[in-house]
Amino acid sequence: MRVLLTGAAGFIGSHLAERLLARGHEVVGLDAFDPFYDPALKERNVARMLGRPGFTLARGDILDSALVAQLARPSAPVDVCCHLAALAGVRPSVADPLRYHRVNVDGTLVLLEACRAAGVPRFVFASSSSVYGVRSHAPFREDDACDRPASPYGATKRAGEHFVHAYHHVYGLDATCLRFFTVYGPRQRPEMAIAKFARLIEAGAPVPLFGDLTSARDYTWIDDIVEGAARAVERPAGGFAVYNLGDARTTTLAELVRLLERALGKRAVVEPRAPQIGDVPLTCADIAAARRDLGYEPRVAIEEGIERYVRWVREAAA
Repeated sequence: MRVLLTGAAGFIGSHLAERLLARGHEVVGLDAFDPFYDPALKERNVARMLGRPGFTLARGDILDSALVAQLARPSAPVDVCCHLAALAGVRPSVADPLRYHRVNVDGTLVLLEACRAAGVPRFVFASSSSVYGVRSHAPFREDDACDRPASPYGATKRAGEHFVHAYHHVYGLDATCLRFFTVYGPRQRPEMAIAKFARLIEAGAPVPLFGDLTSARDYTWIDDIVEGAARAVERPAGGFAVYNLGDARTTTLAELVRLLERALGKRAVVEPRAPQIGDVPLTCADIAAARRDLGYEPRVAIEEGIERYVRWVREAAA
């Protein structure tokens, strides 16, 4: 299978590229190496794949319609486009919603149009638990109404889902949307909570904690997410499908800090802060549909995952 994978140098994308290559697929990676965080980290992510049989890397933007059309061209047929590239993060999207719309919504449309024109039969779209907005009940189900996003980022991901469905409905595109729930692990983006907290606790620096520490997230280990995504790439939806990919349990902010303290062997210097705009109090995935259709089964609980992550951080720093 030949897979066009956007965001191939990123946290999830580089892990997924490696998994697909290991399963015998050909991967055409596209990444803009956006400076949202240090591009050198992304260079390291893909360095191990460069020159490897079955992997090619295109450096460029998903908004570059000519480049995208070239990658999806019929003369080198793509079996499935797996679209992970996006501007990520709730809080930065509040500061720059127009750029988030251009990249996350317009970029998705550029890819959909290229796939339509080239006859690419399948499309897998990386969405987010952010589409659910503010909810007090759990777990979140794929058929819950997602009409009140709490951030521009969440709104762009929901808009992406709508456009993917429209191309399924109008053009018969076989399409799958994957709603990722707070992914963590090796190569995690440095501004994400677990990476940031671990770095600050290790250094003995103050850890800014927003809100009253009762906010809860469904933290999902990277290998579990990648296995679910790889299965979605390999299995046609047979139409249009949406799946939650999470761990199906929650961890409060206070519990997360305690787990990091235990794994690091250090106490956190906590710095309380007011809640931030765009944050939600709860995320929790109902994964029954992914279990049924994809054979998805998360295997790494947060307690083990935090221990693994801290080991990786220390080994990488050695």
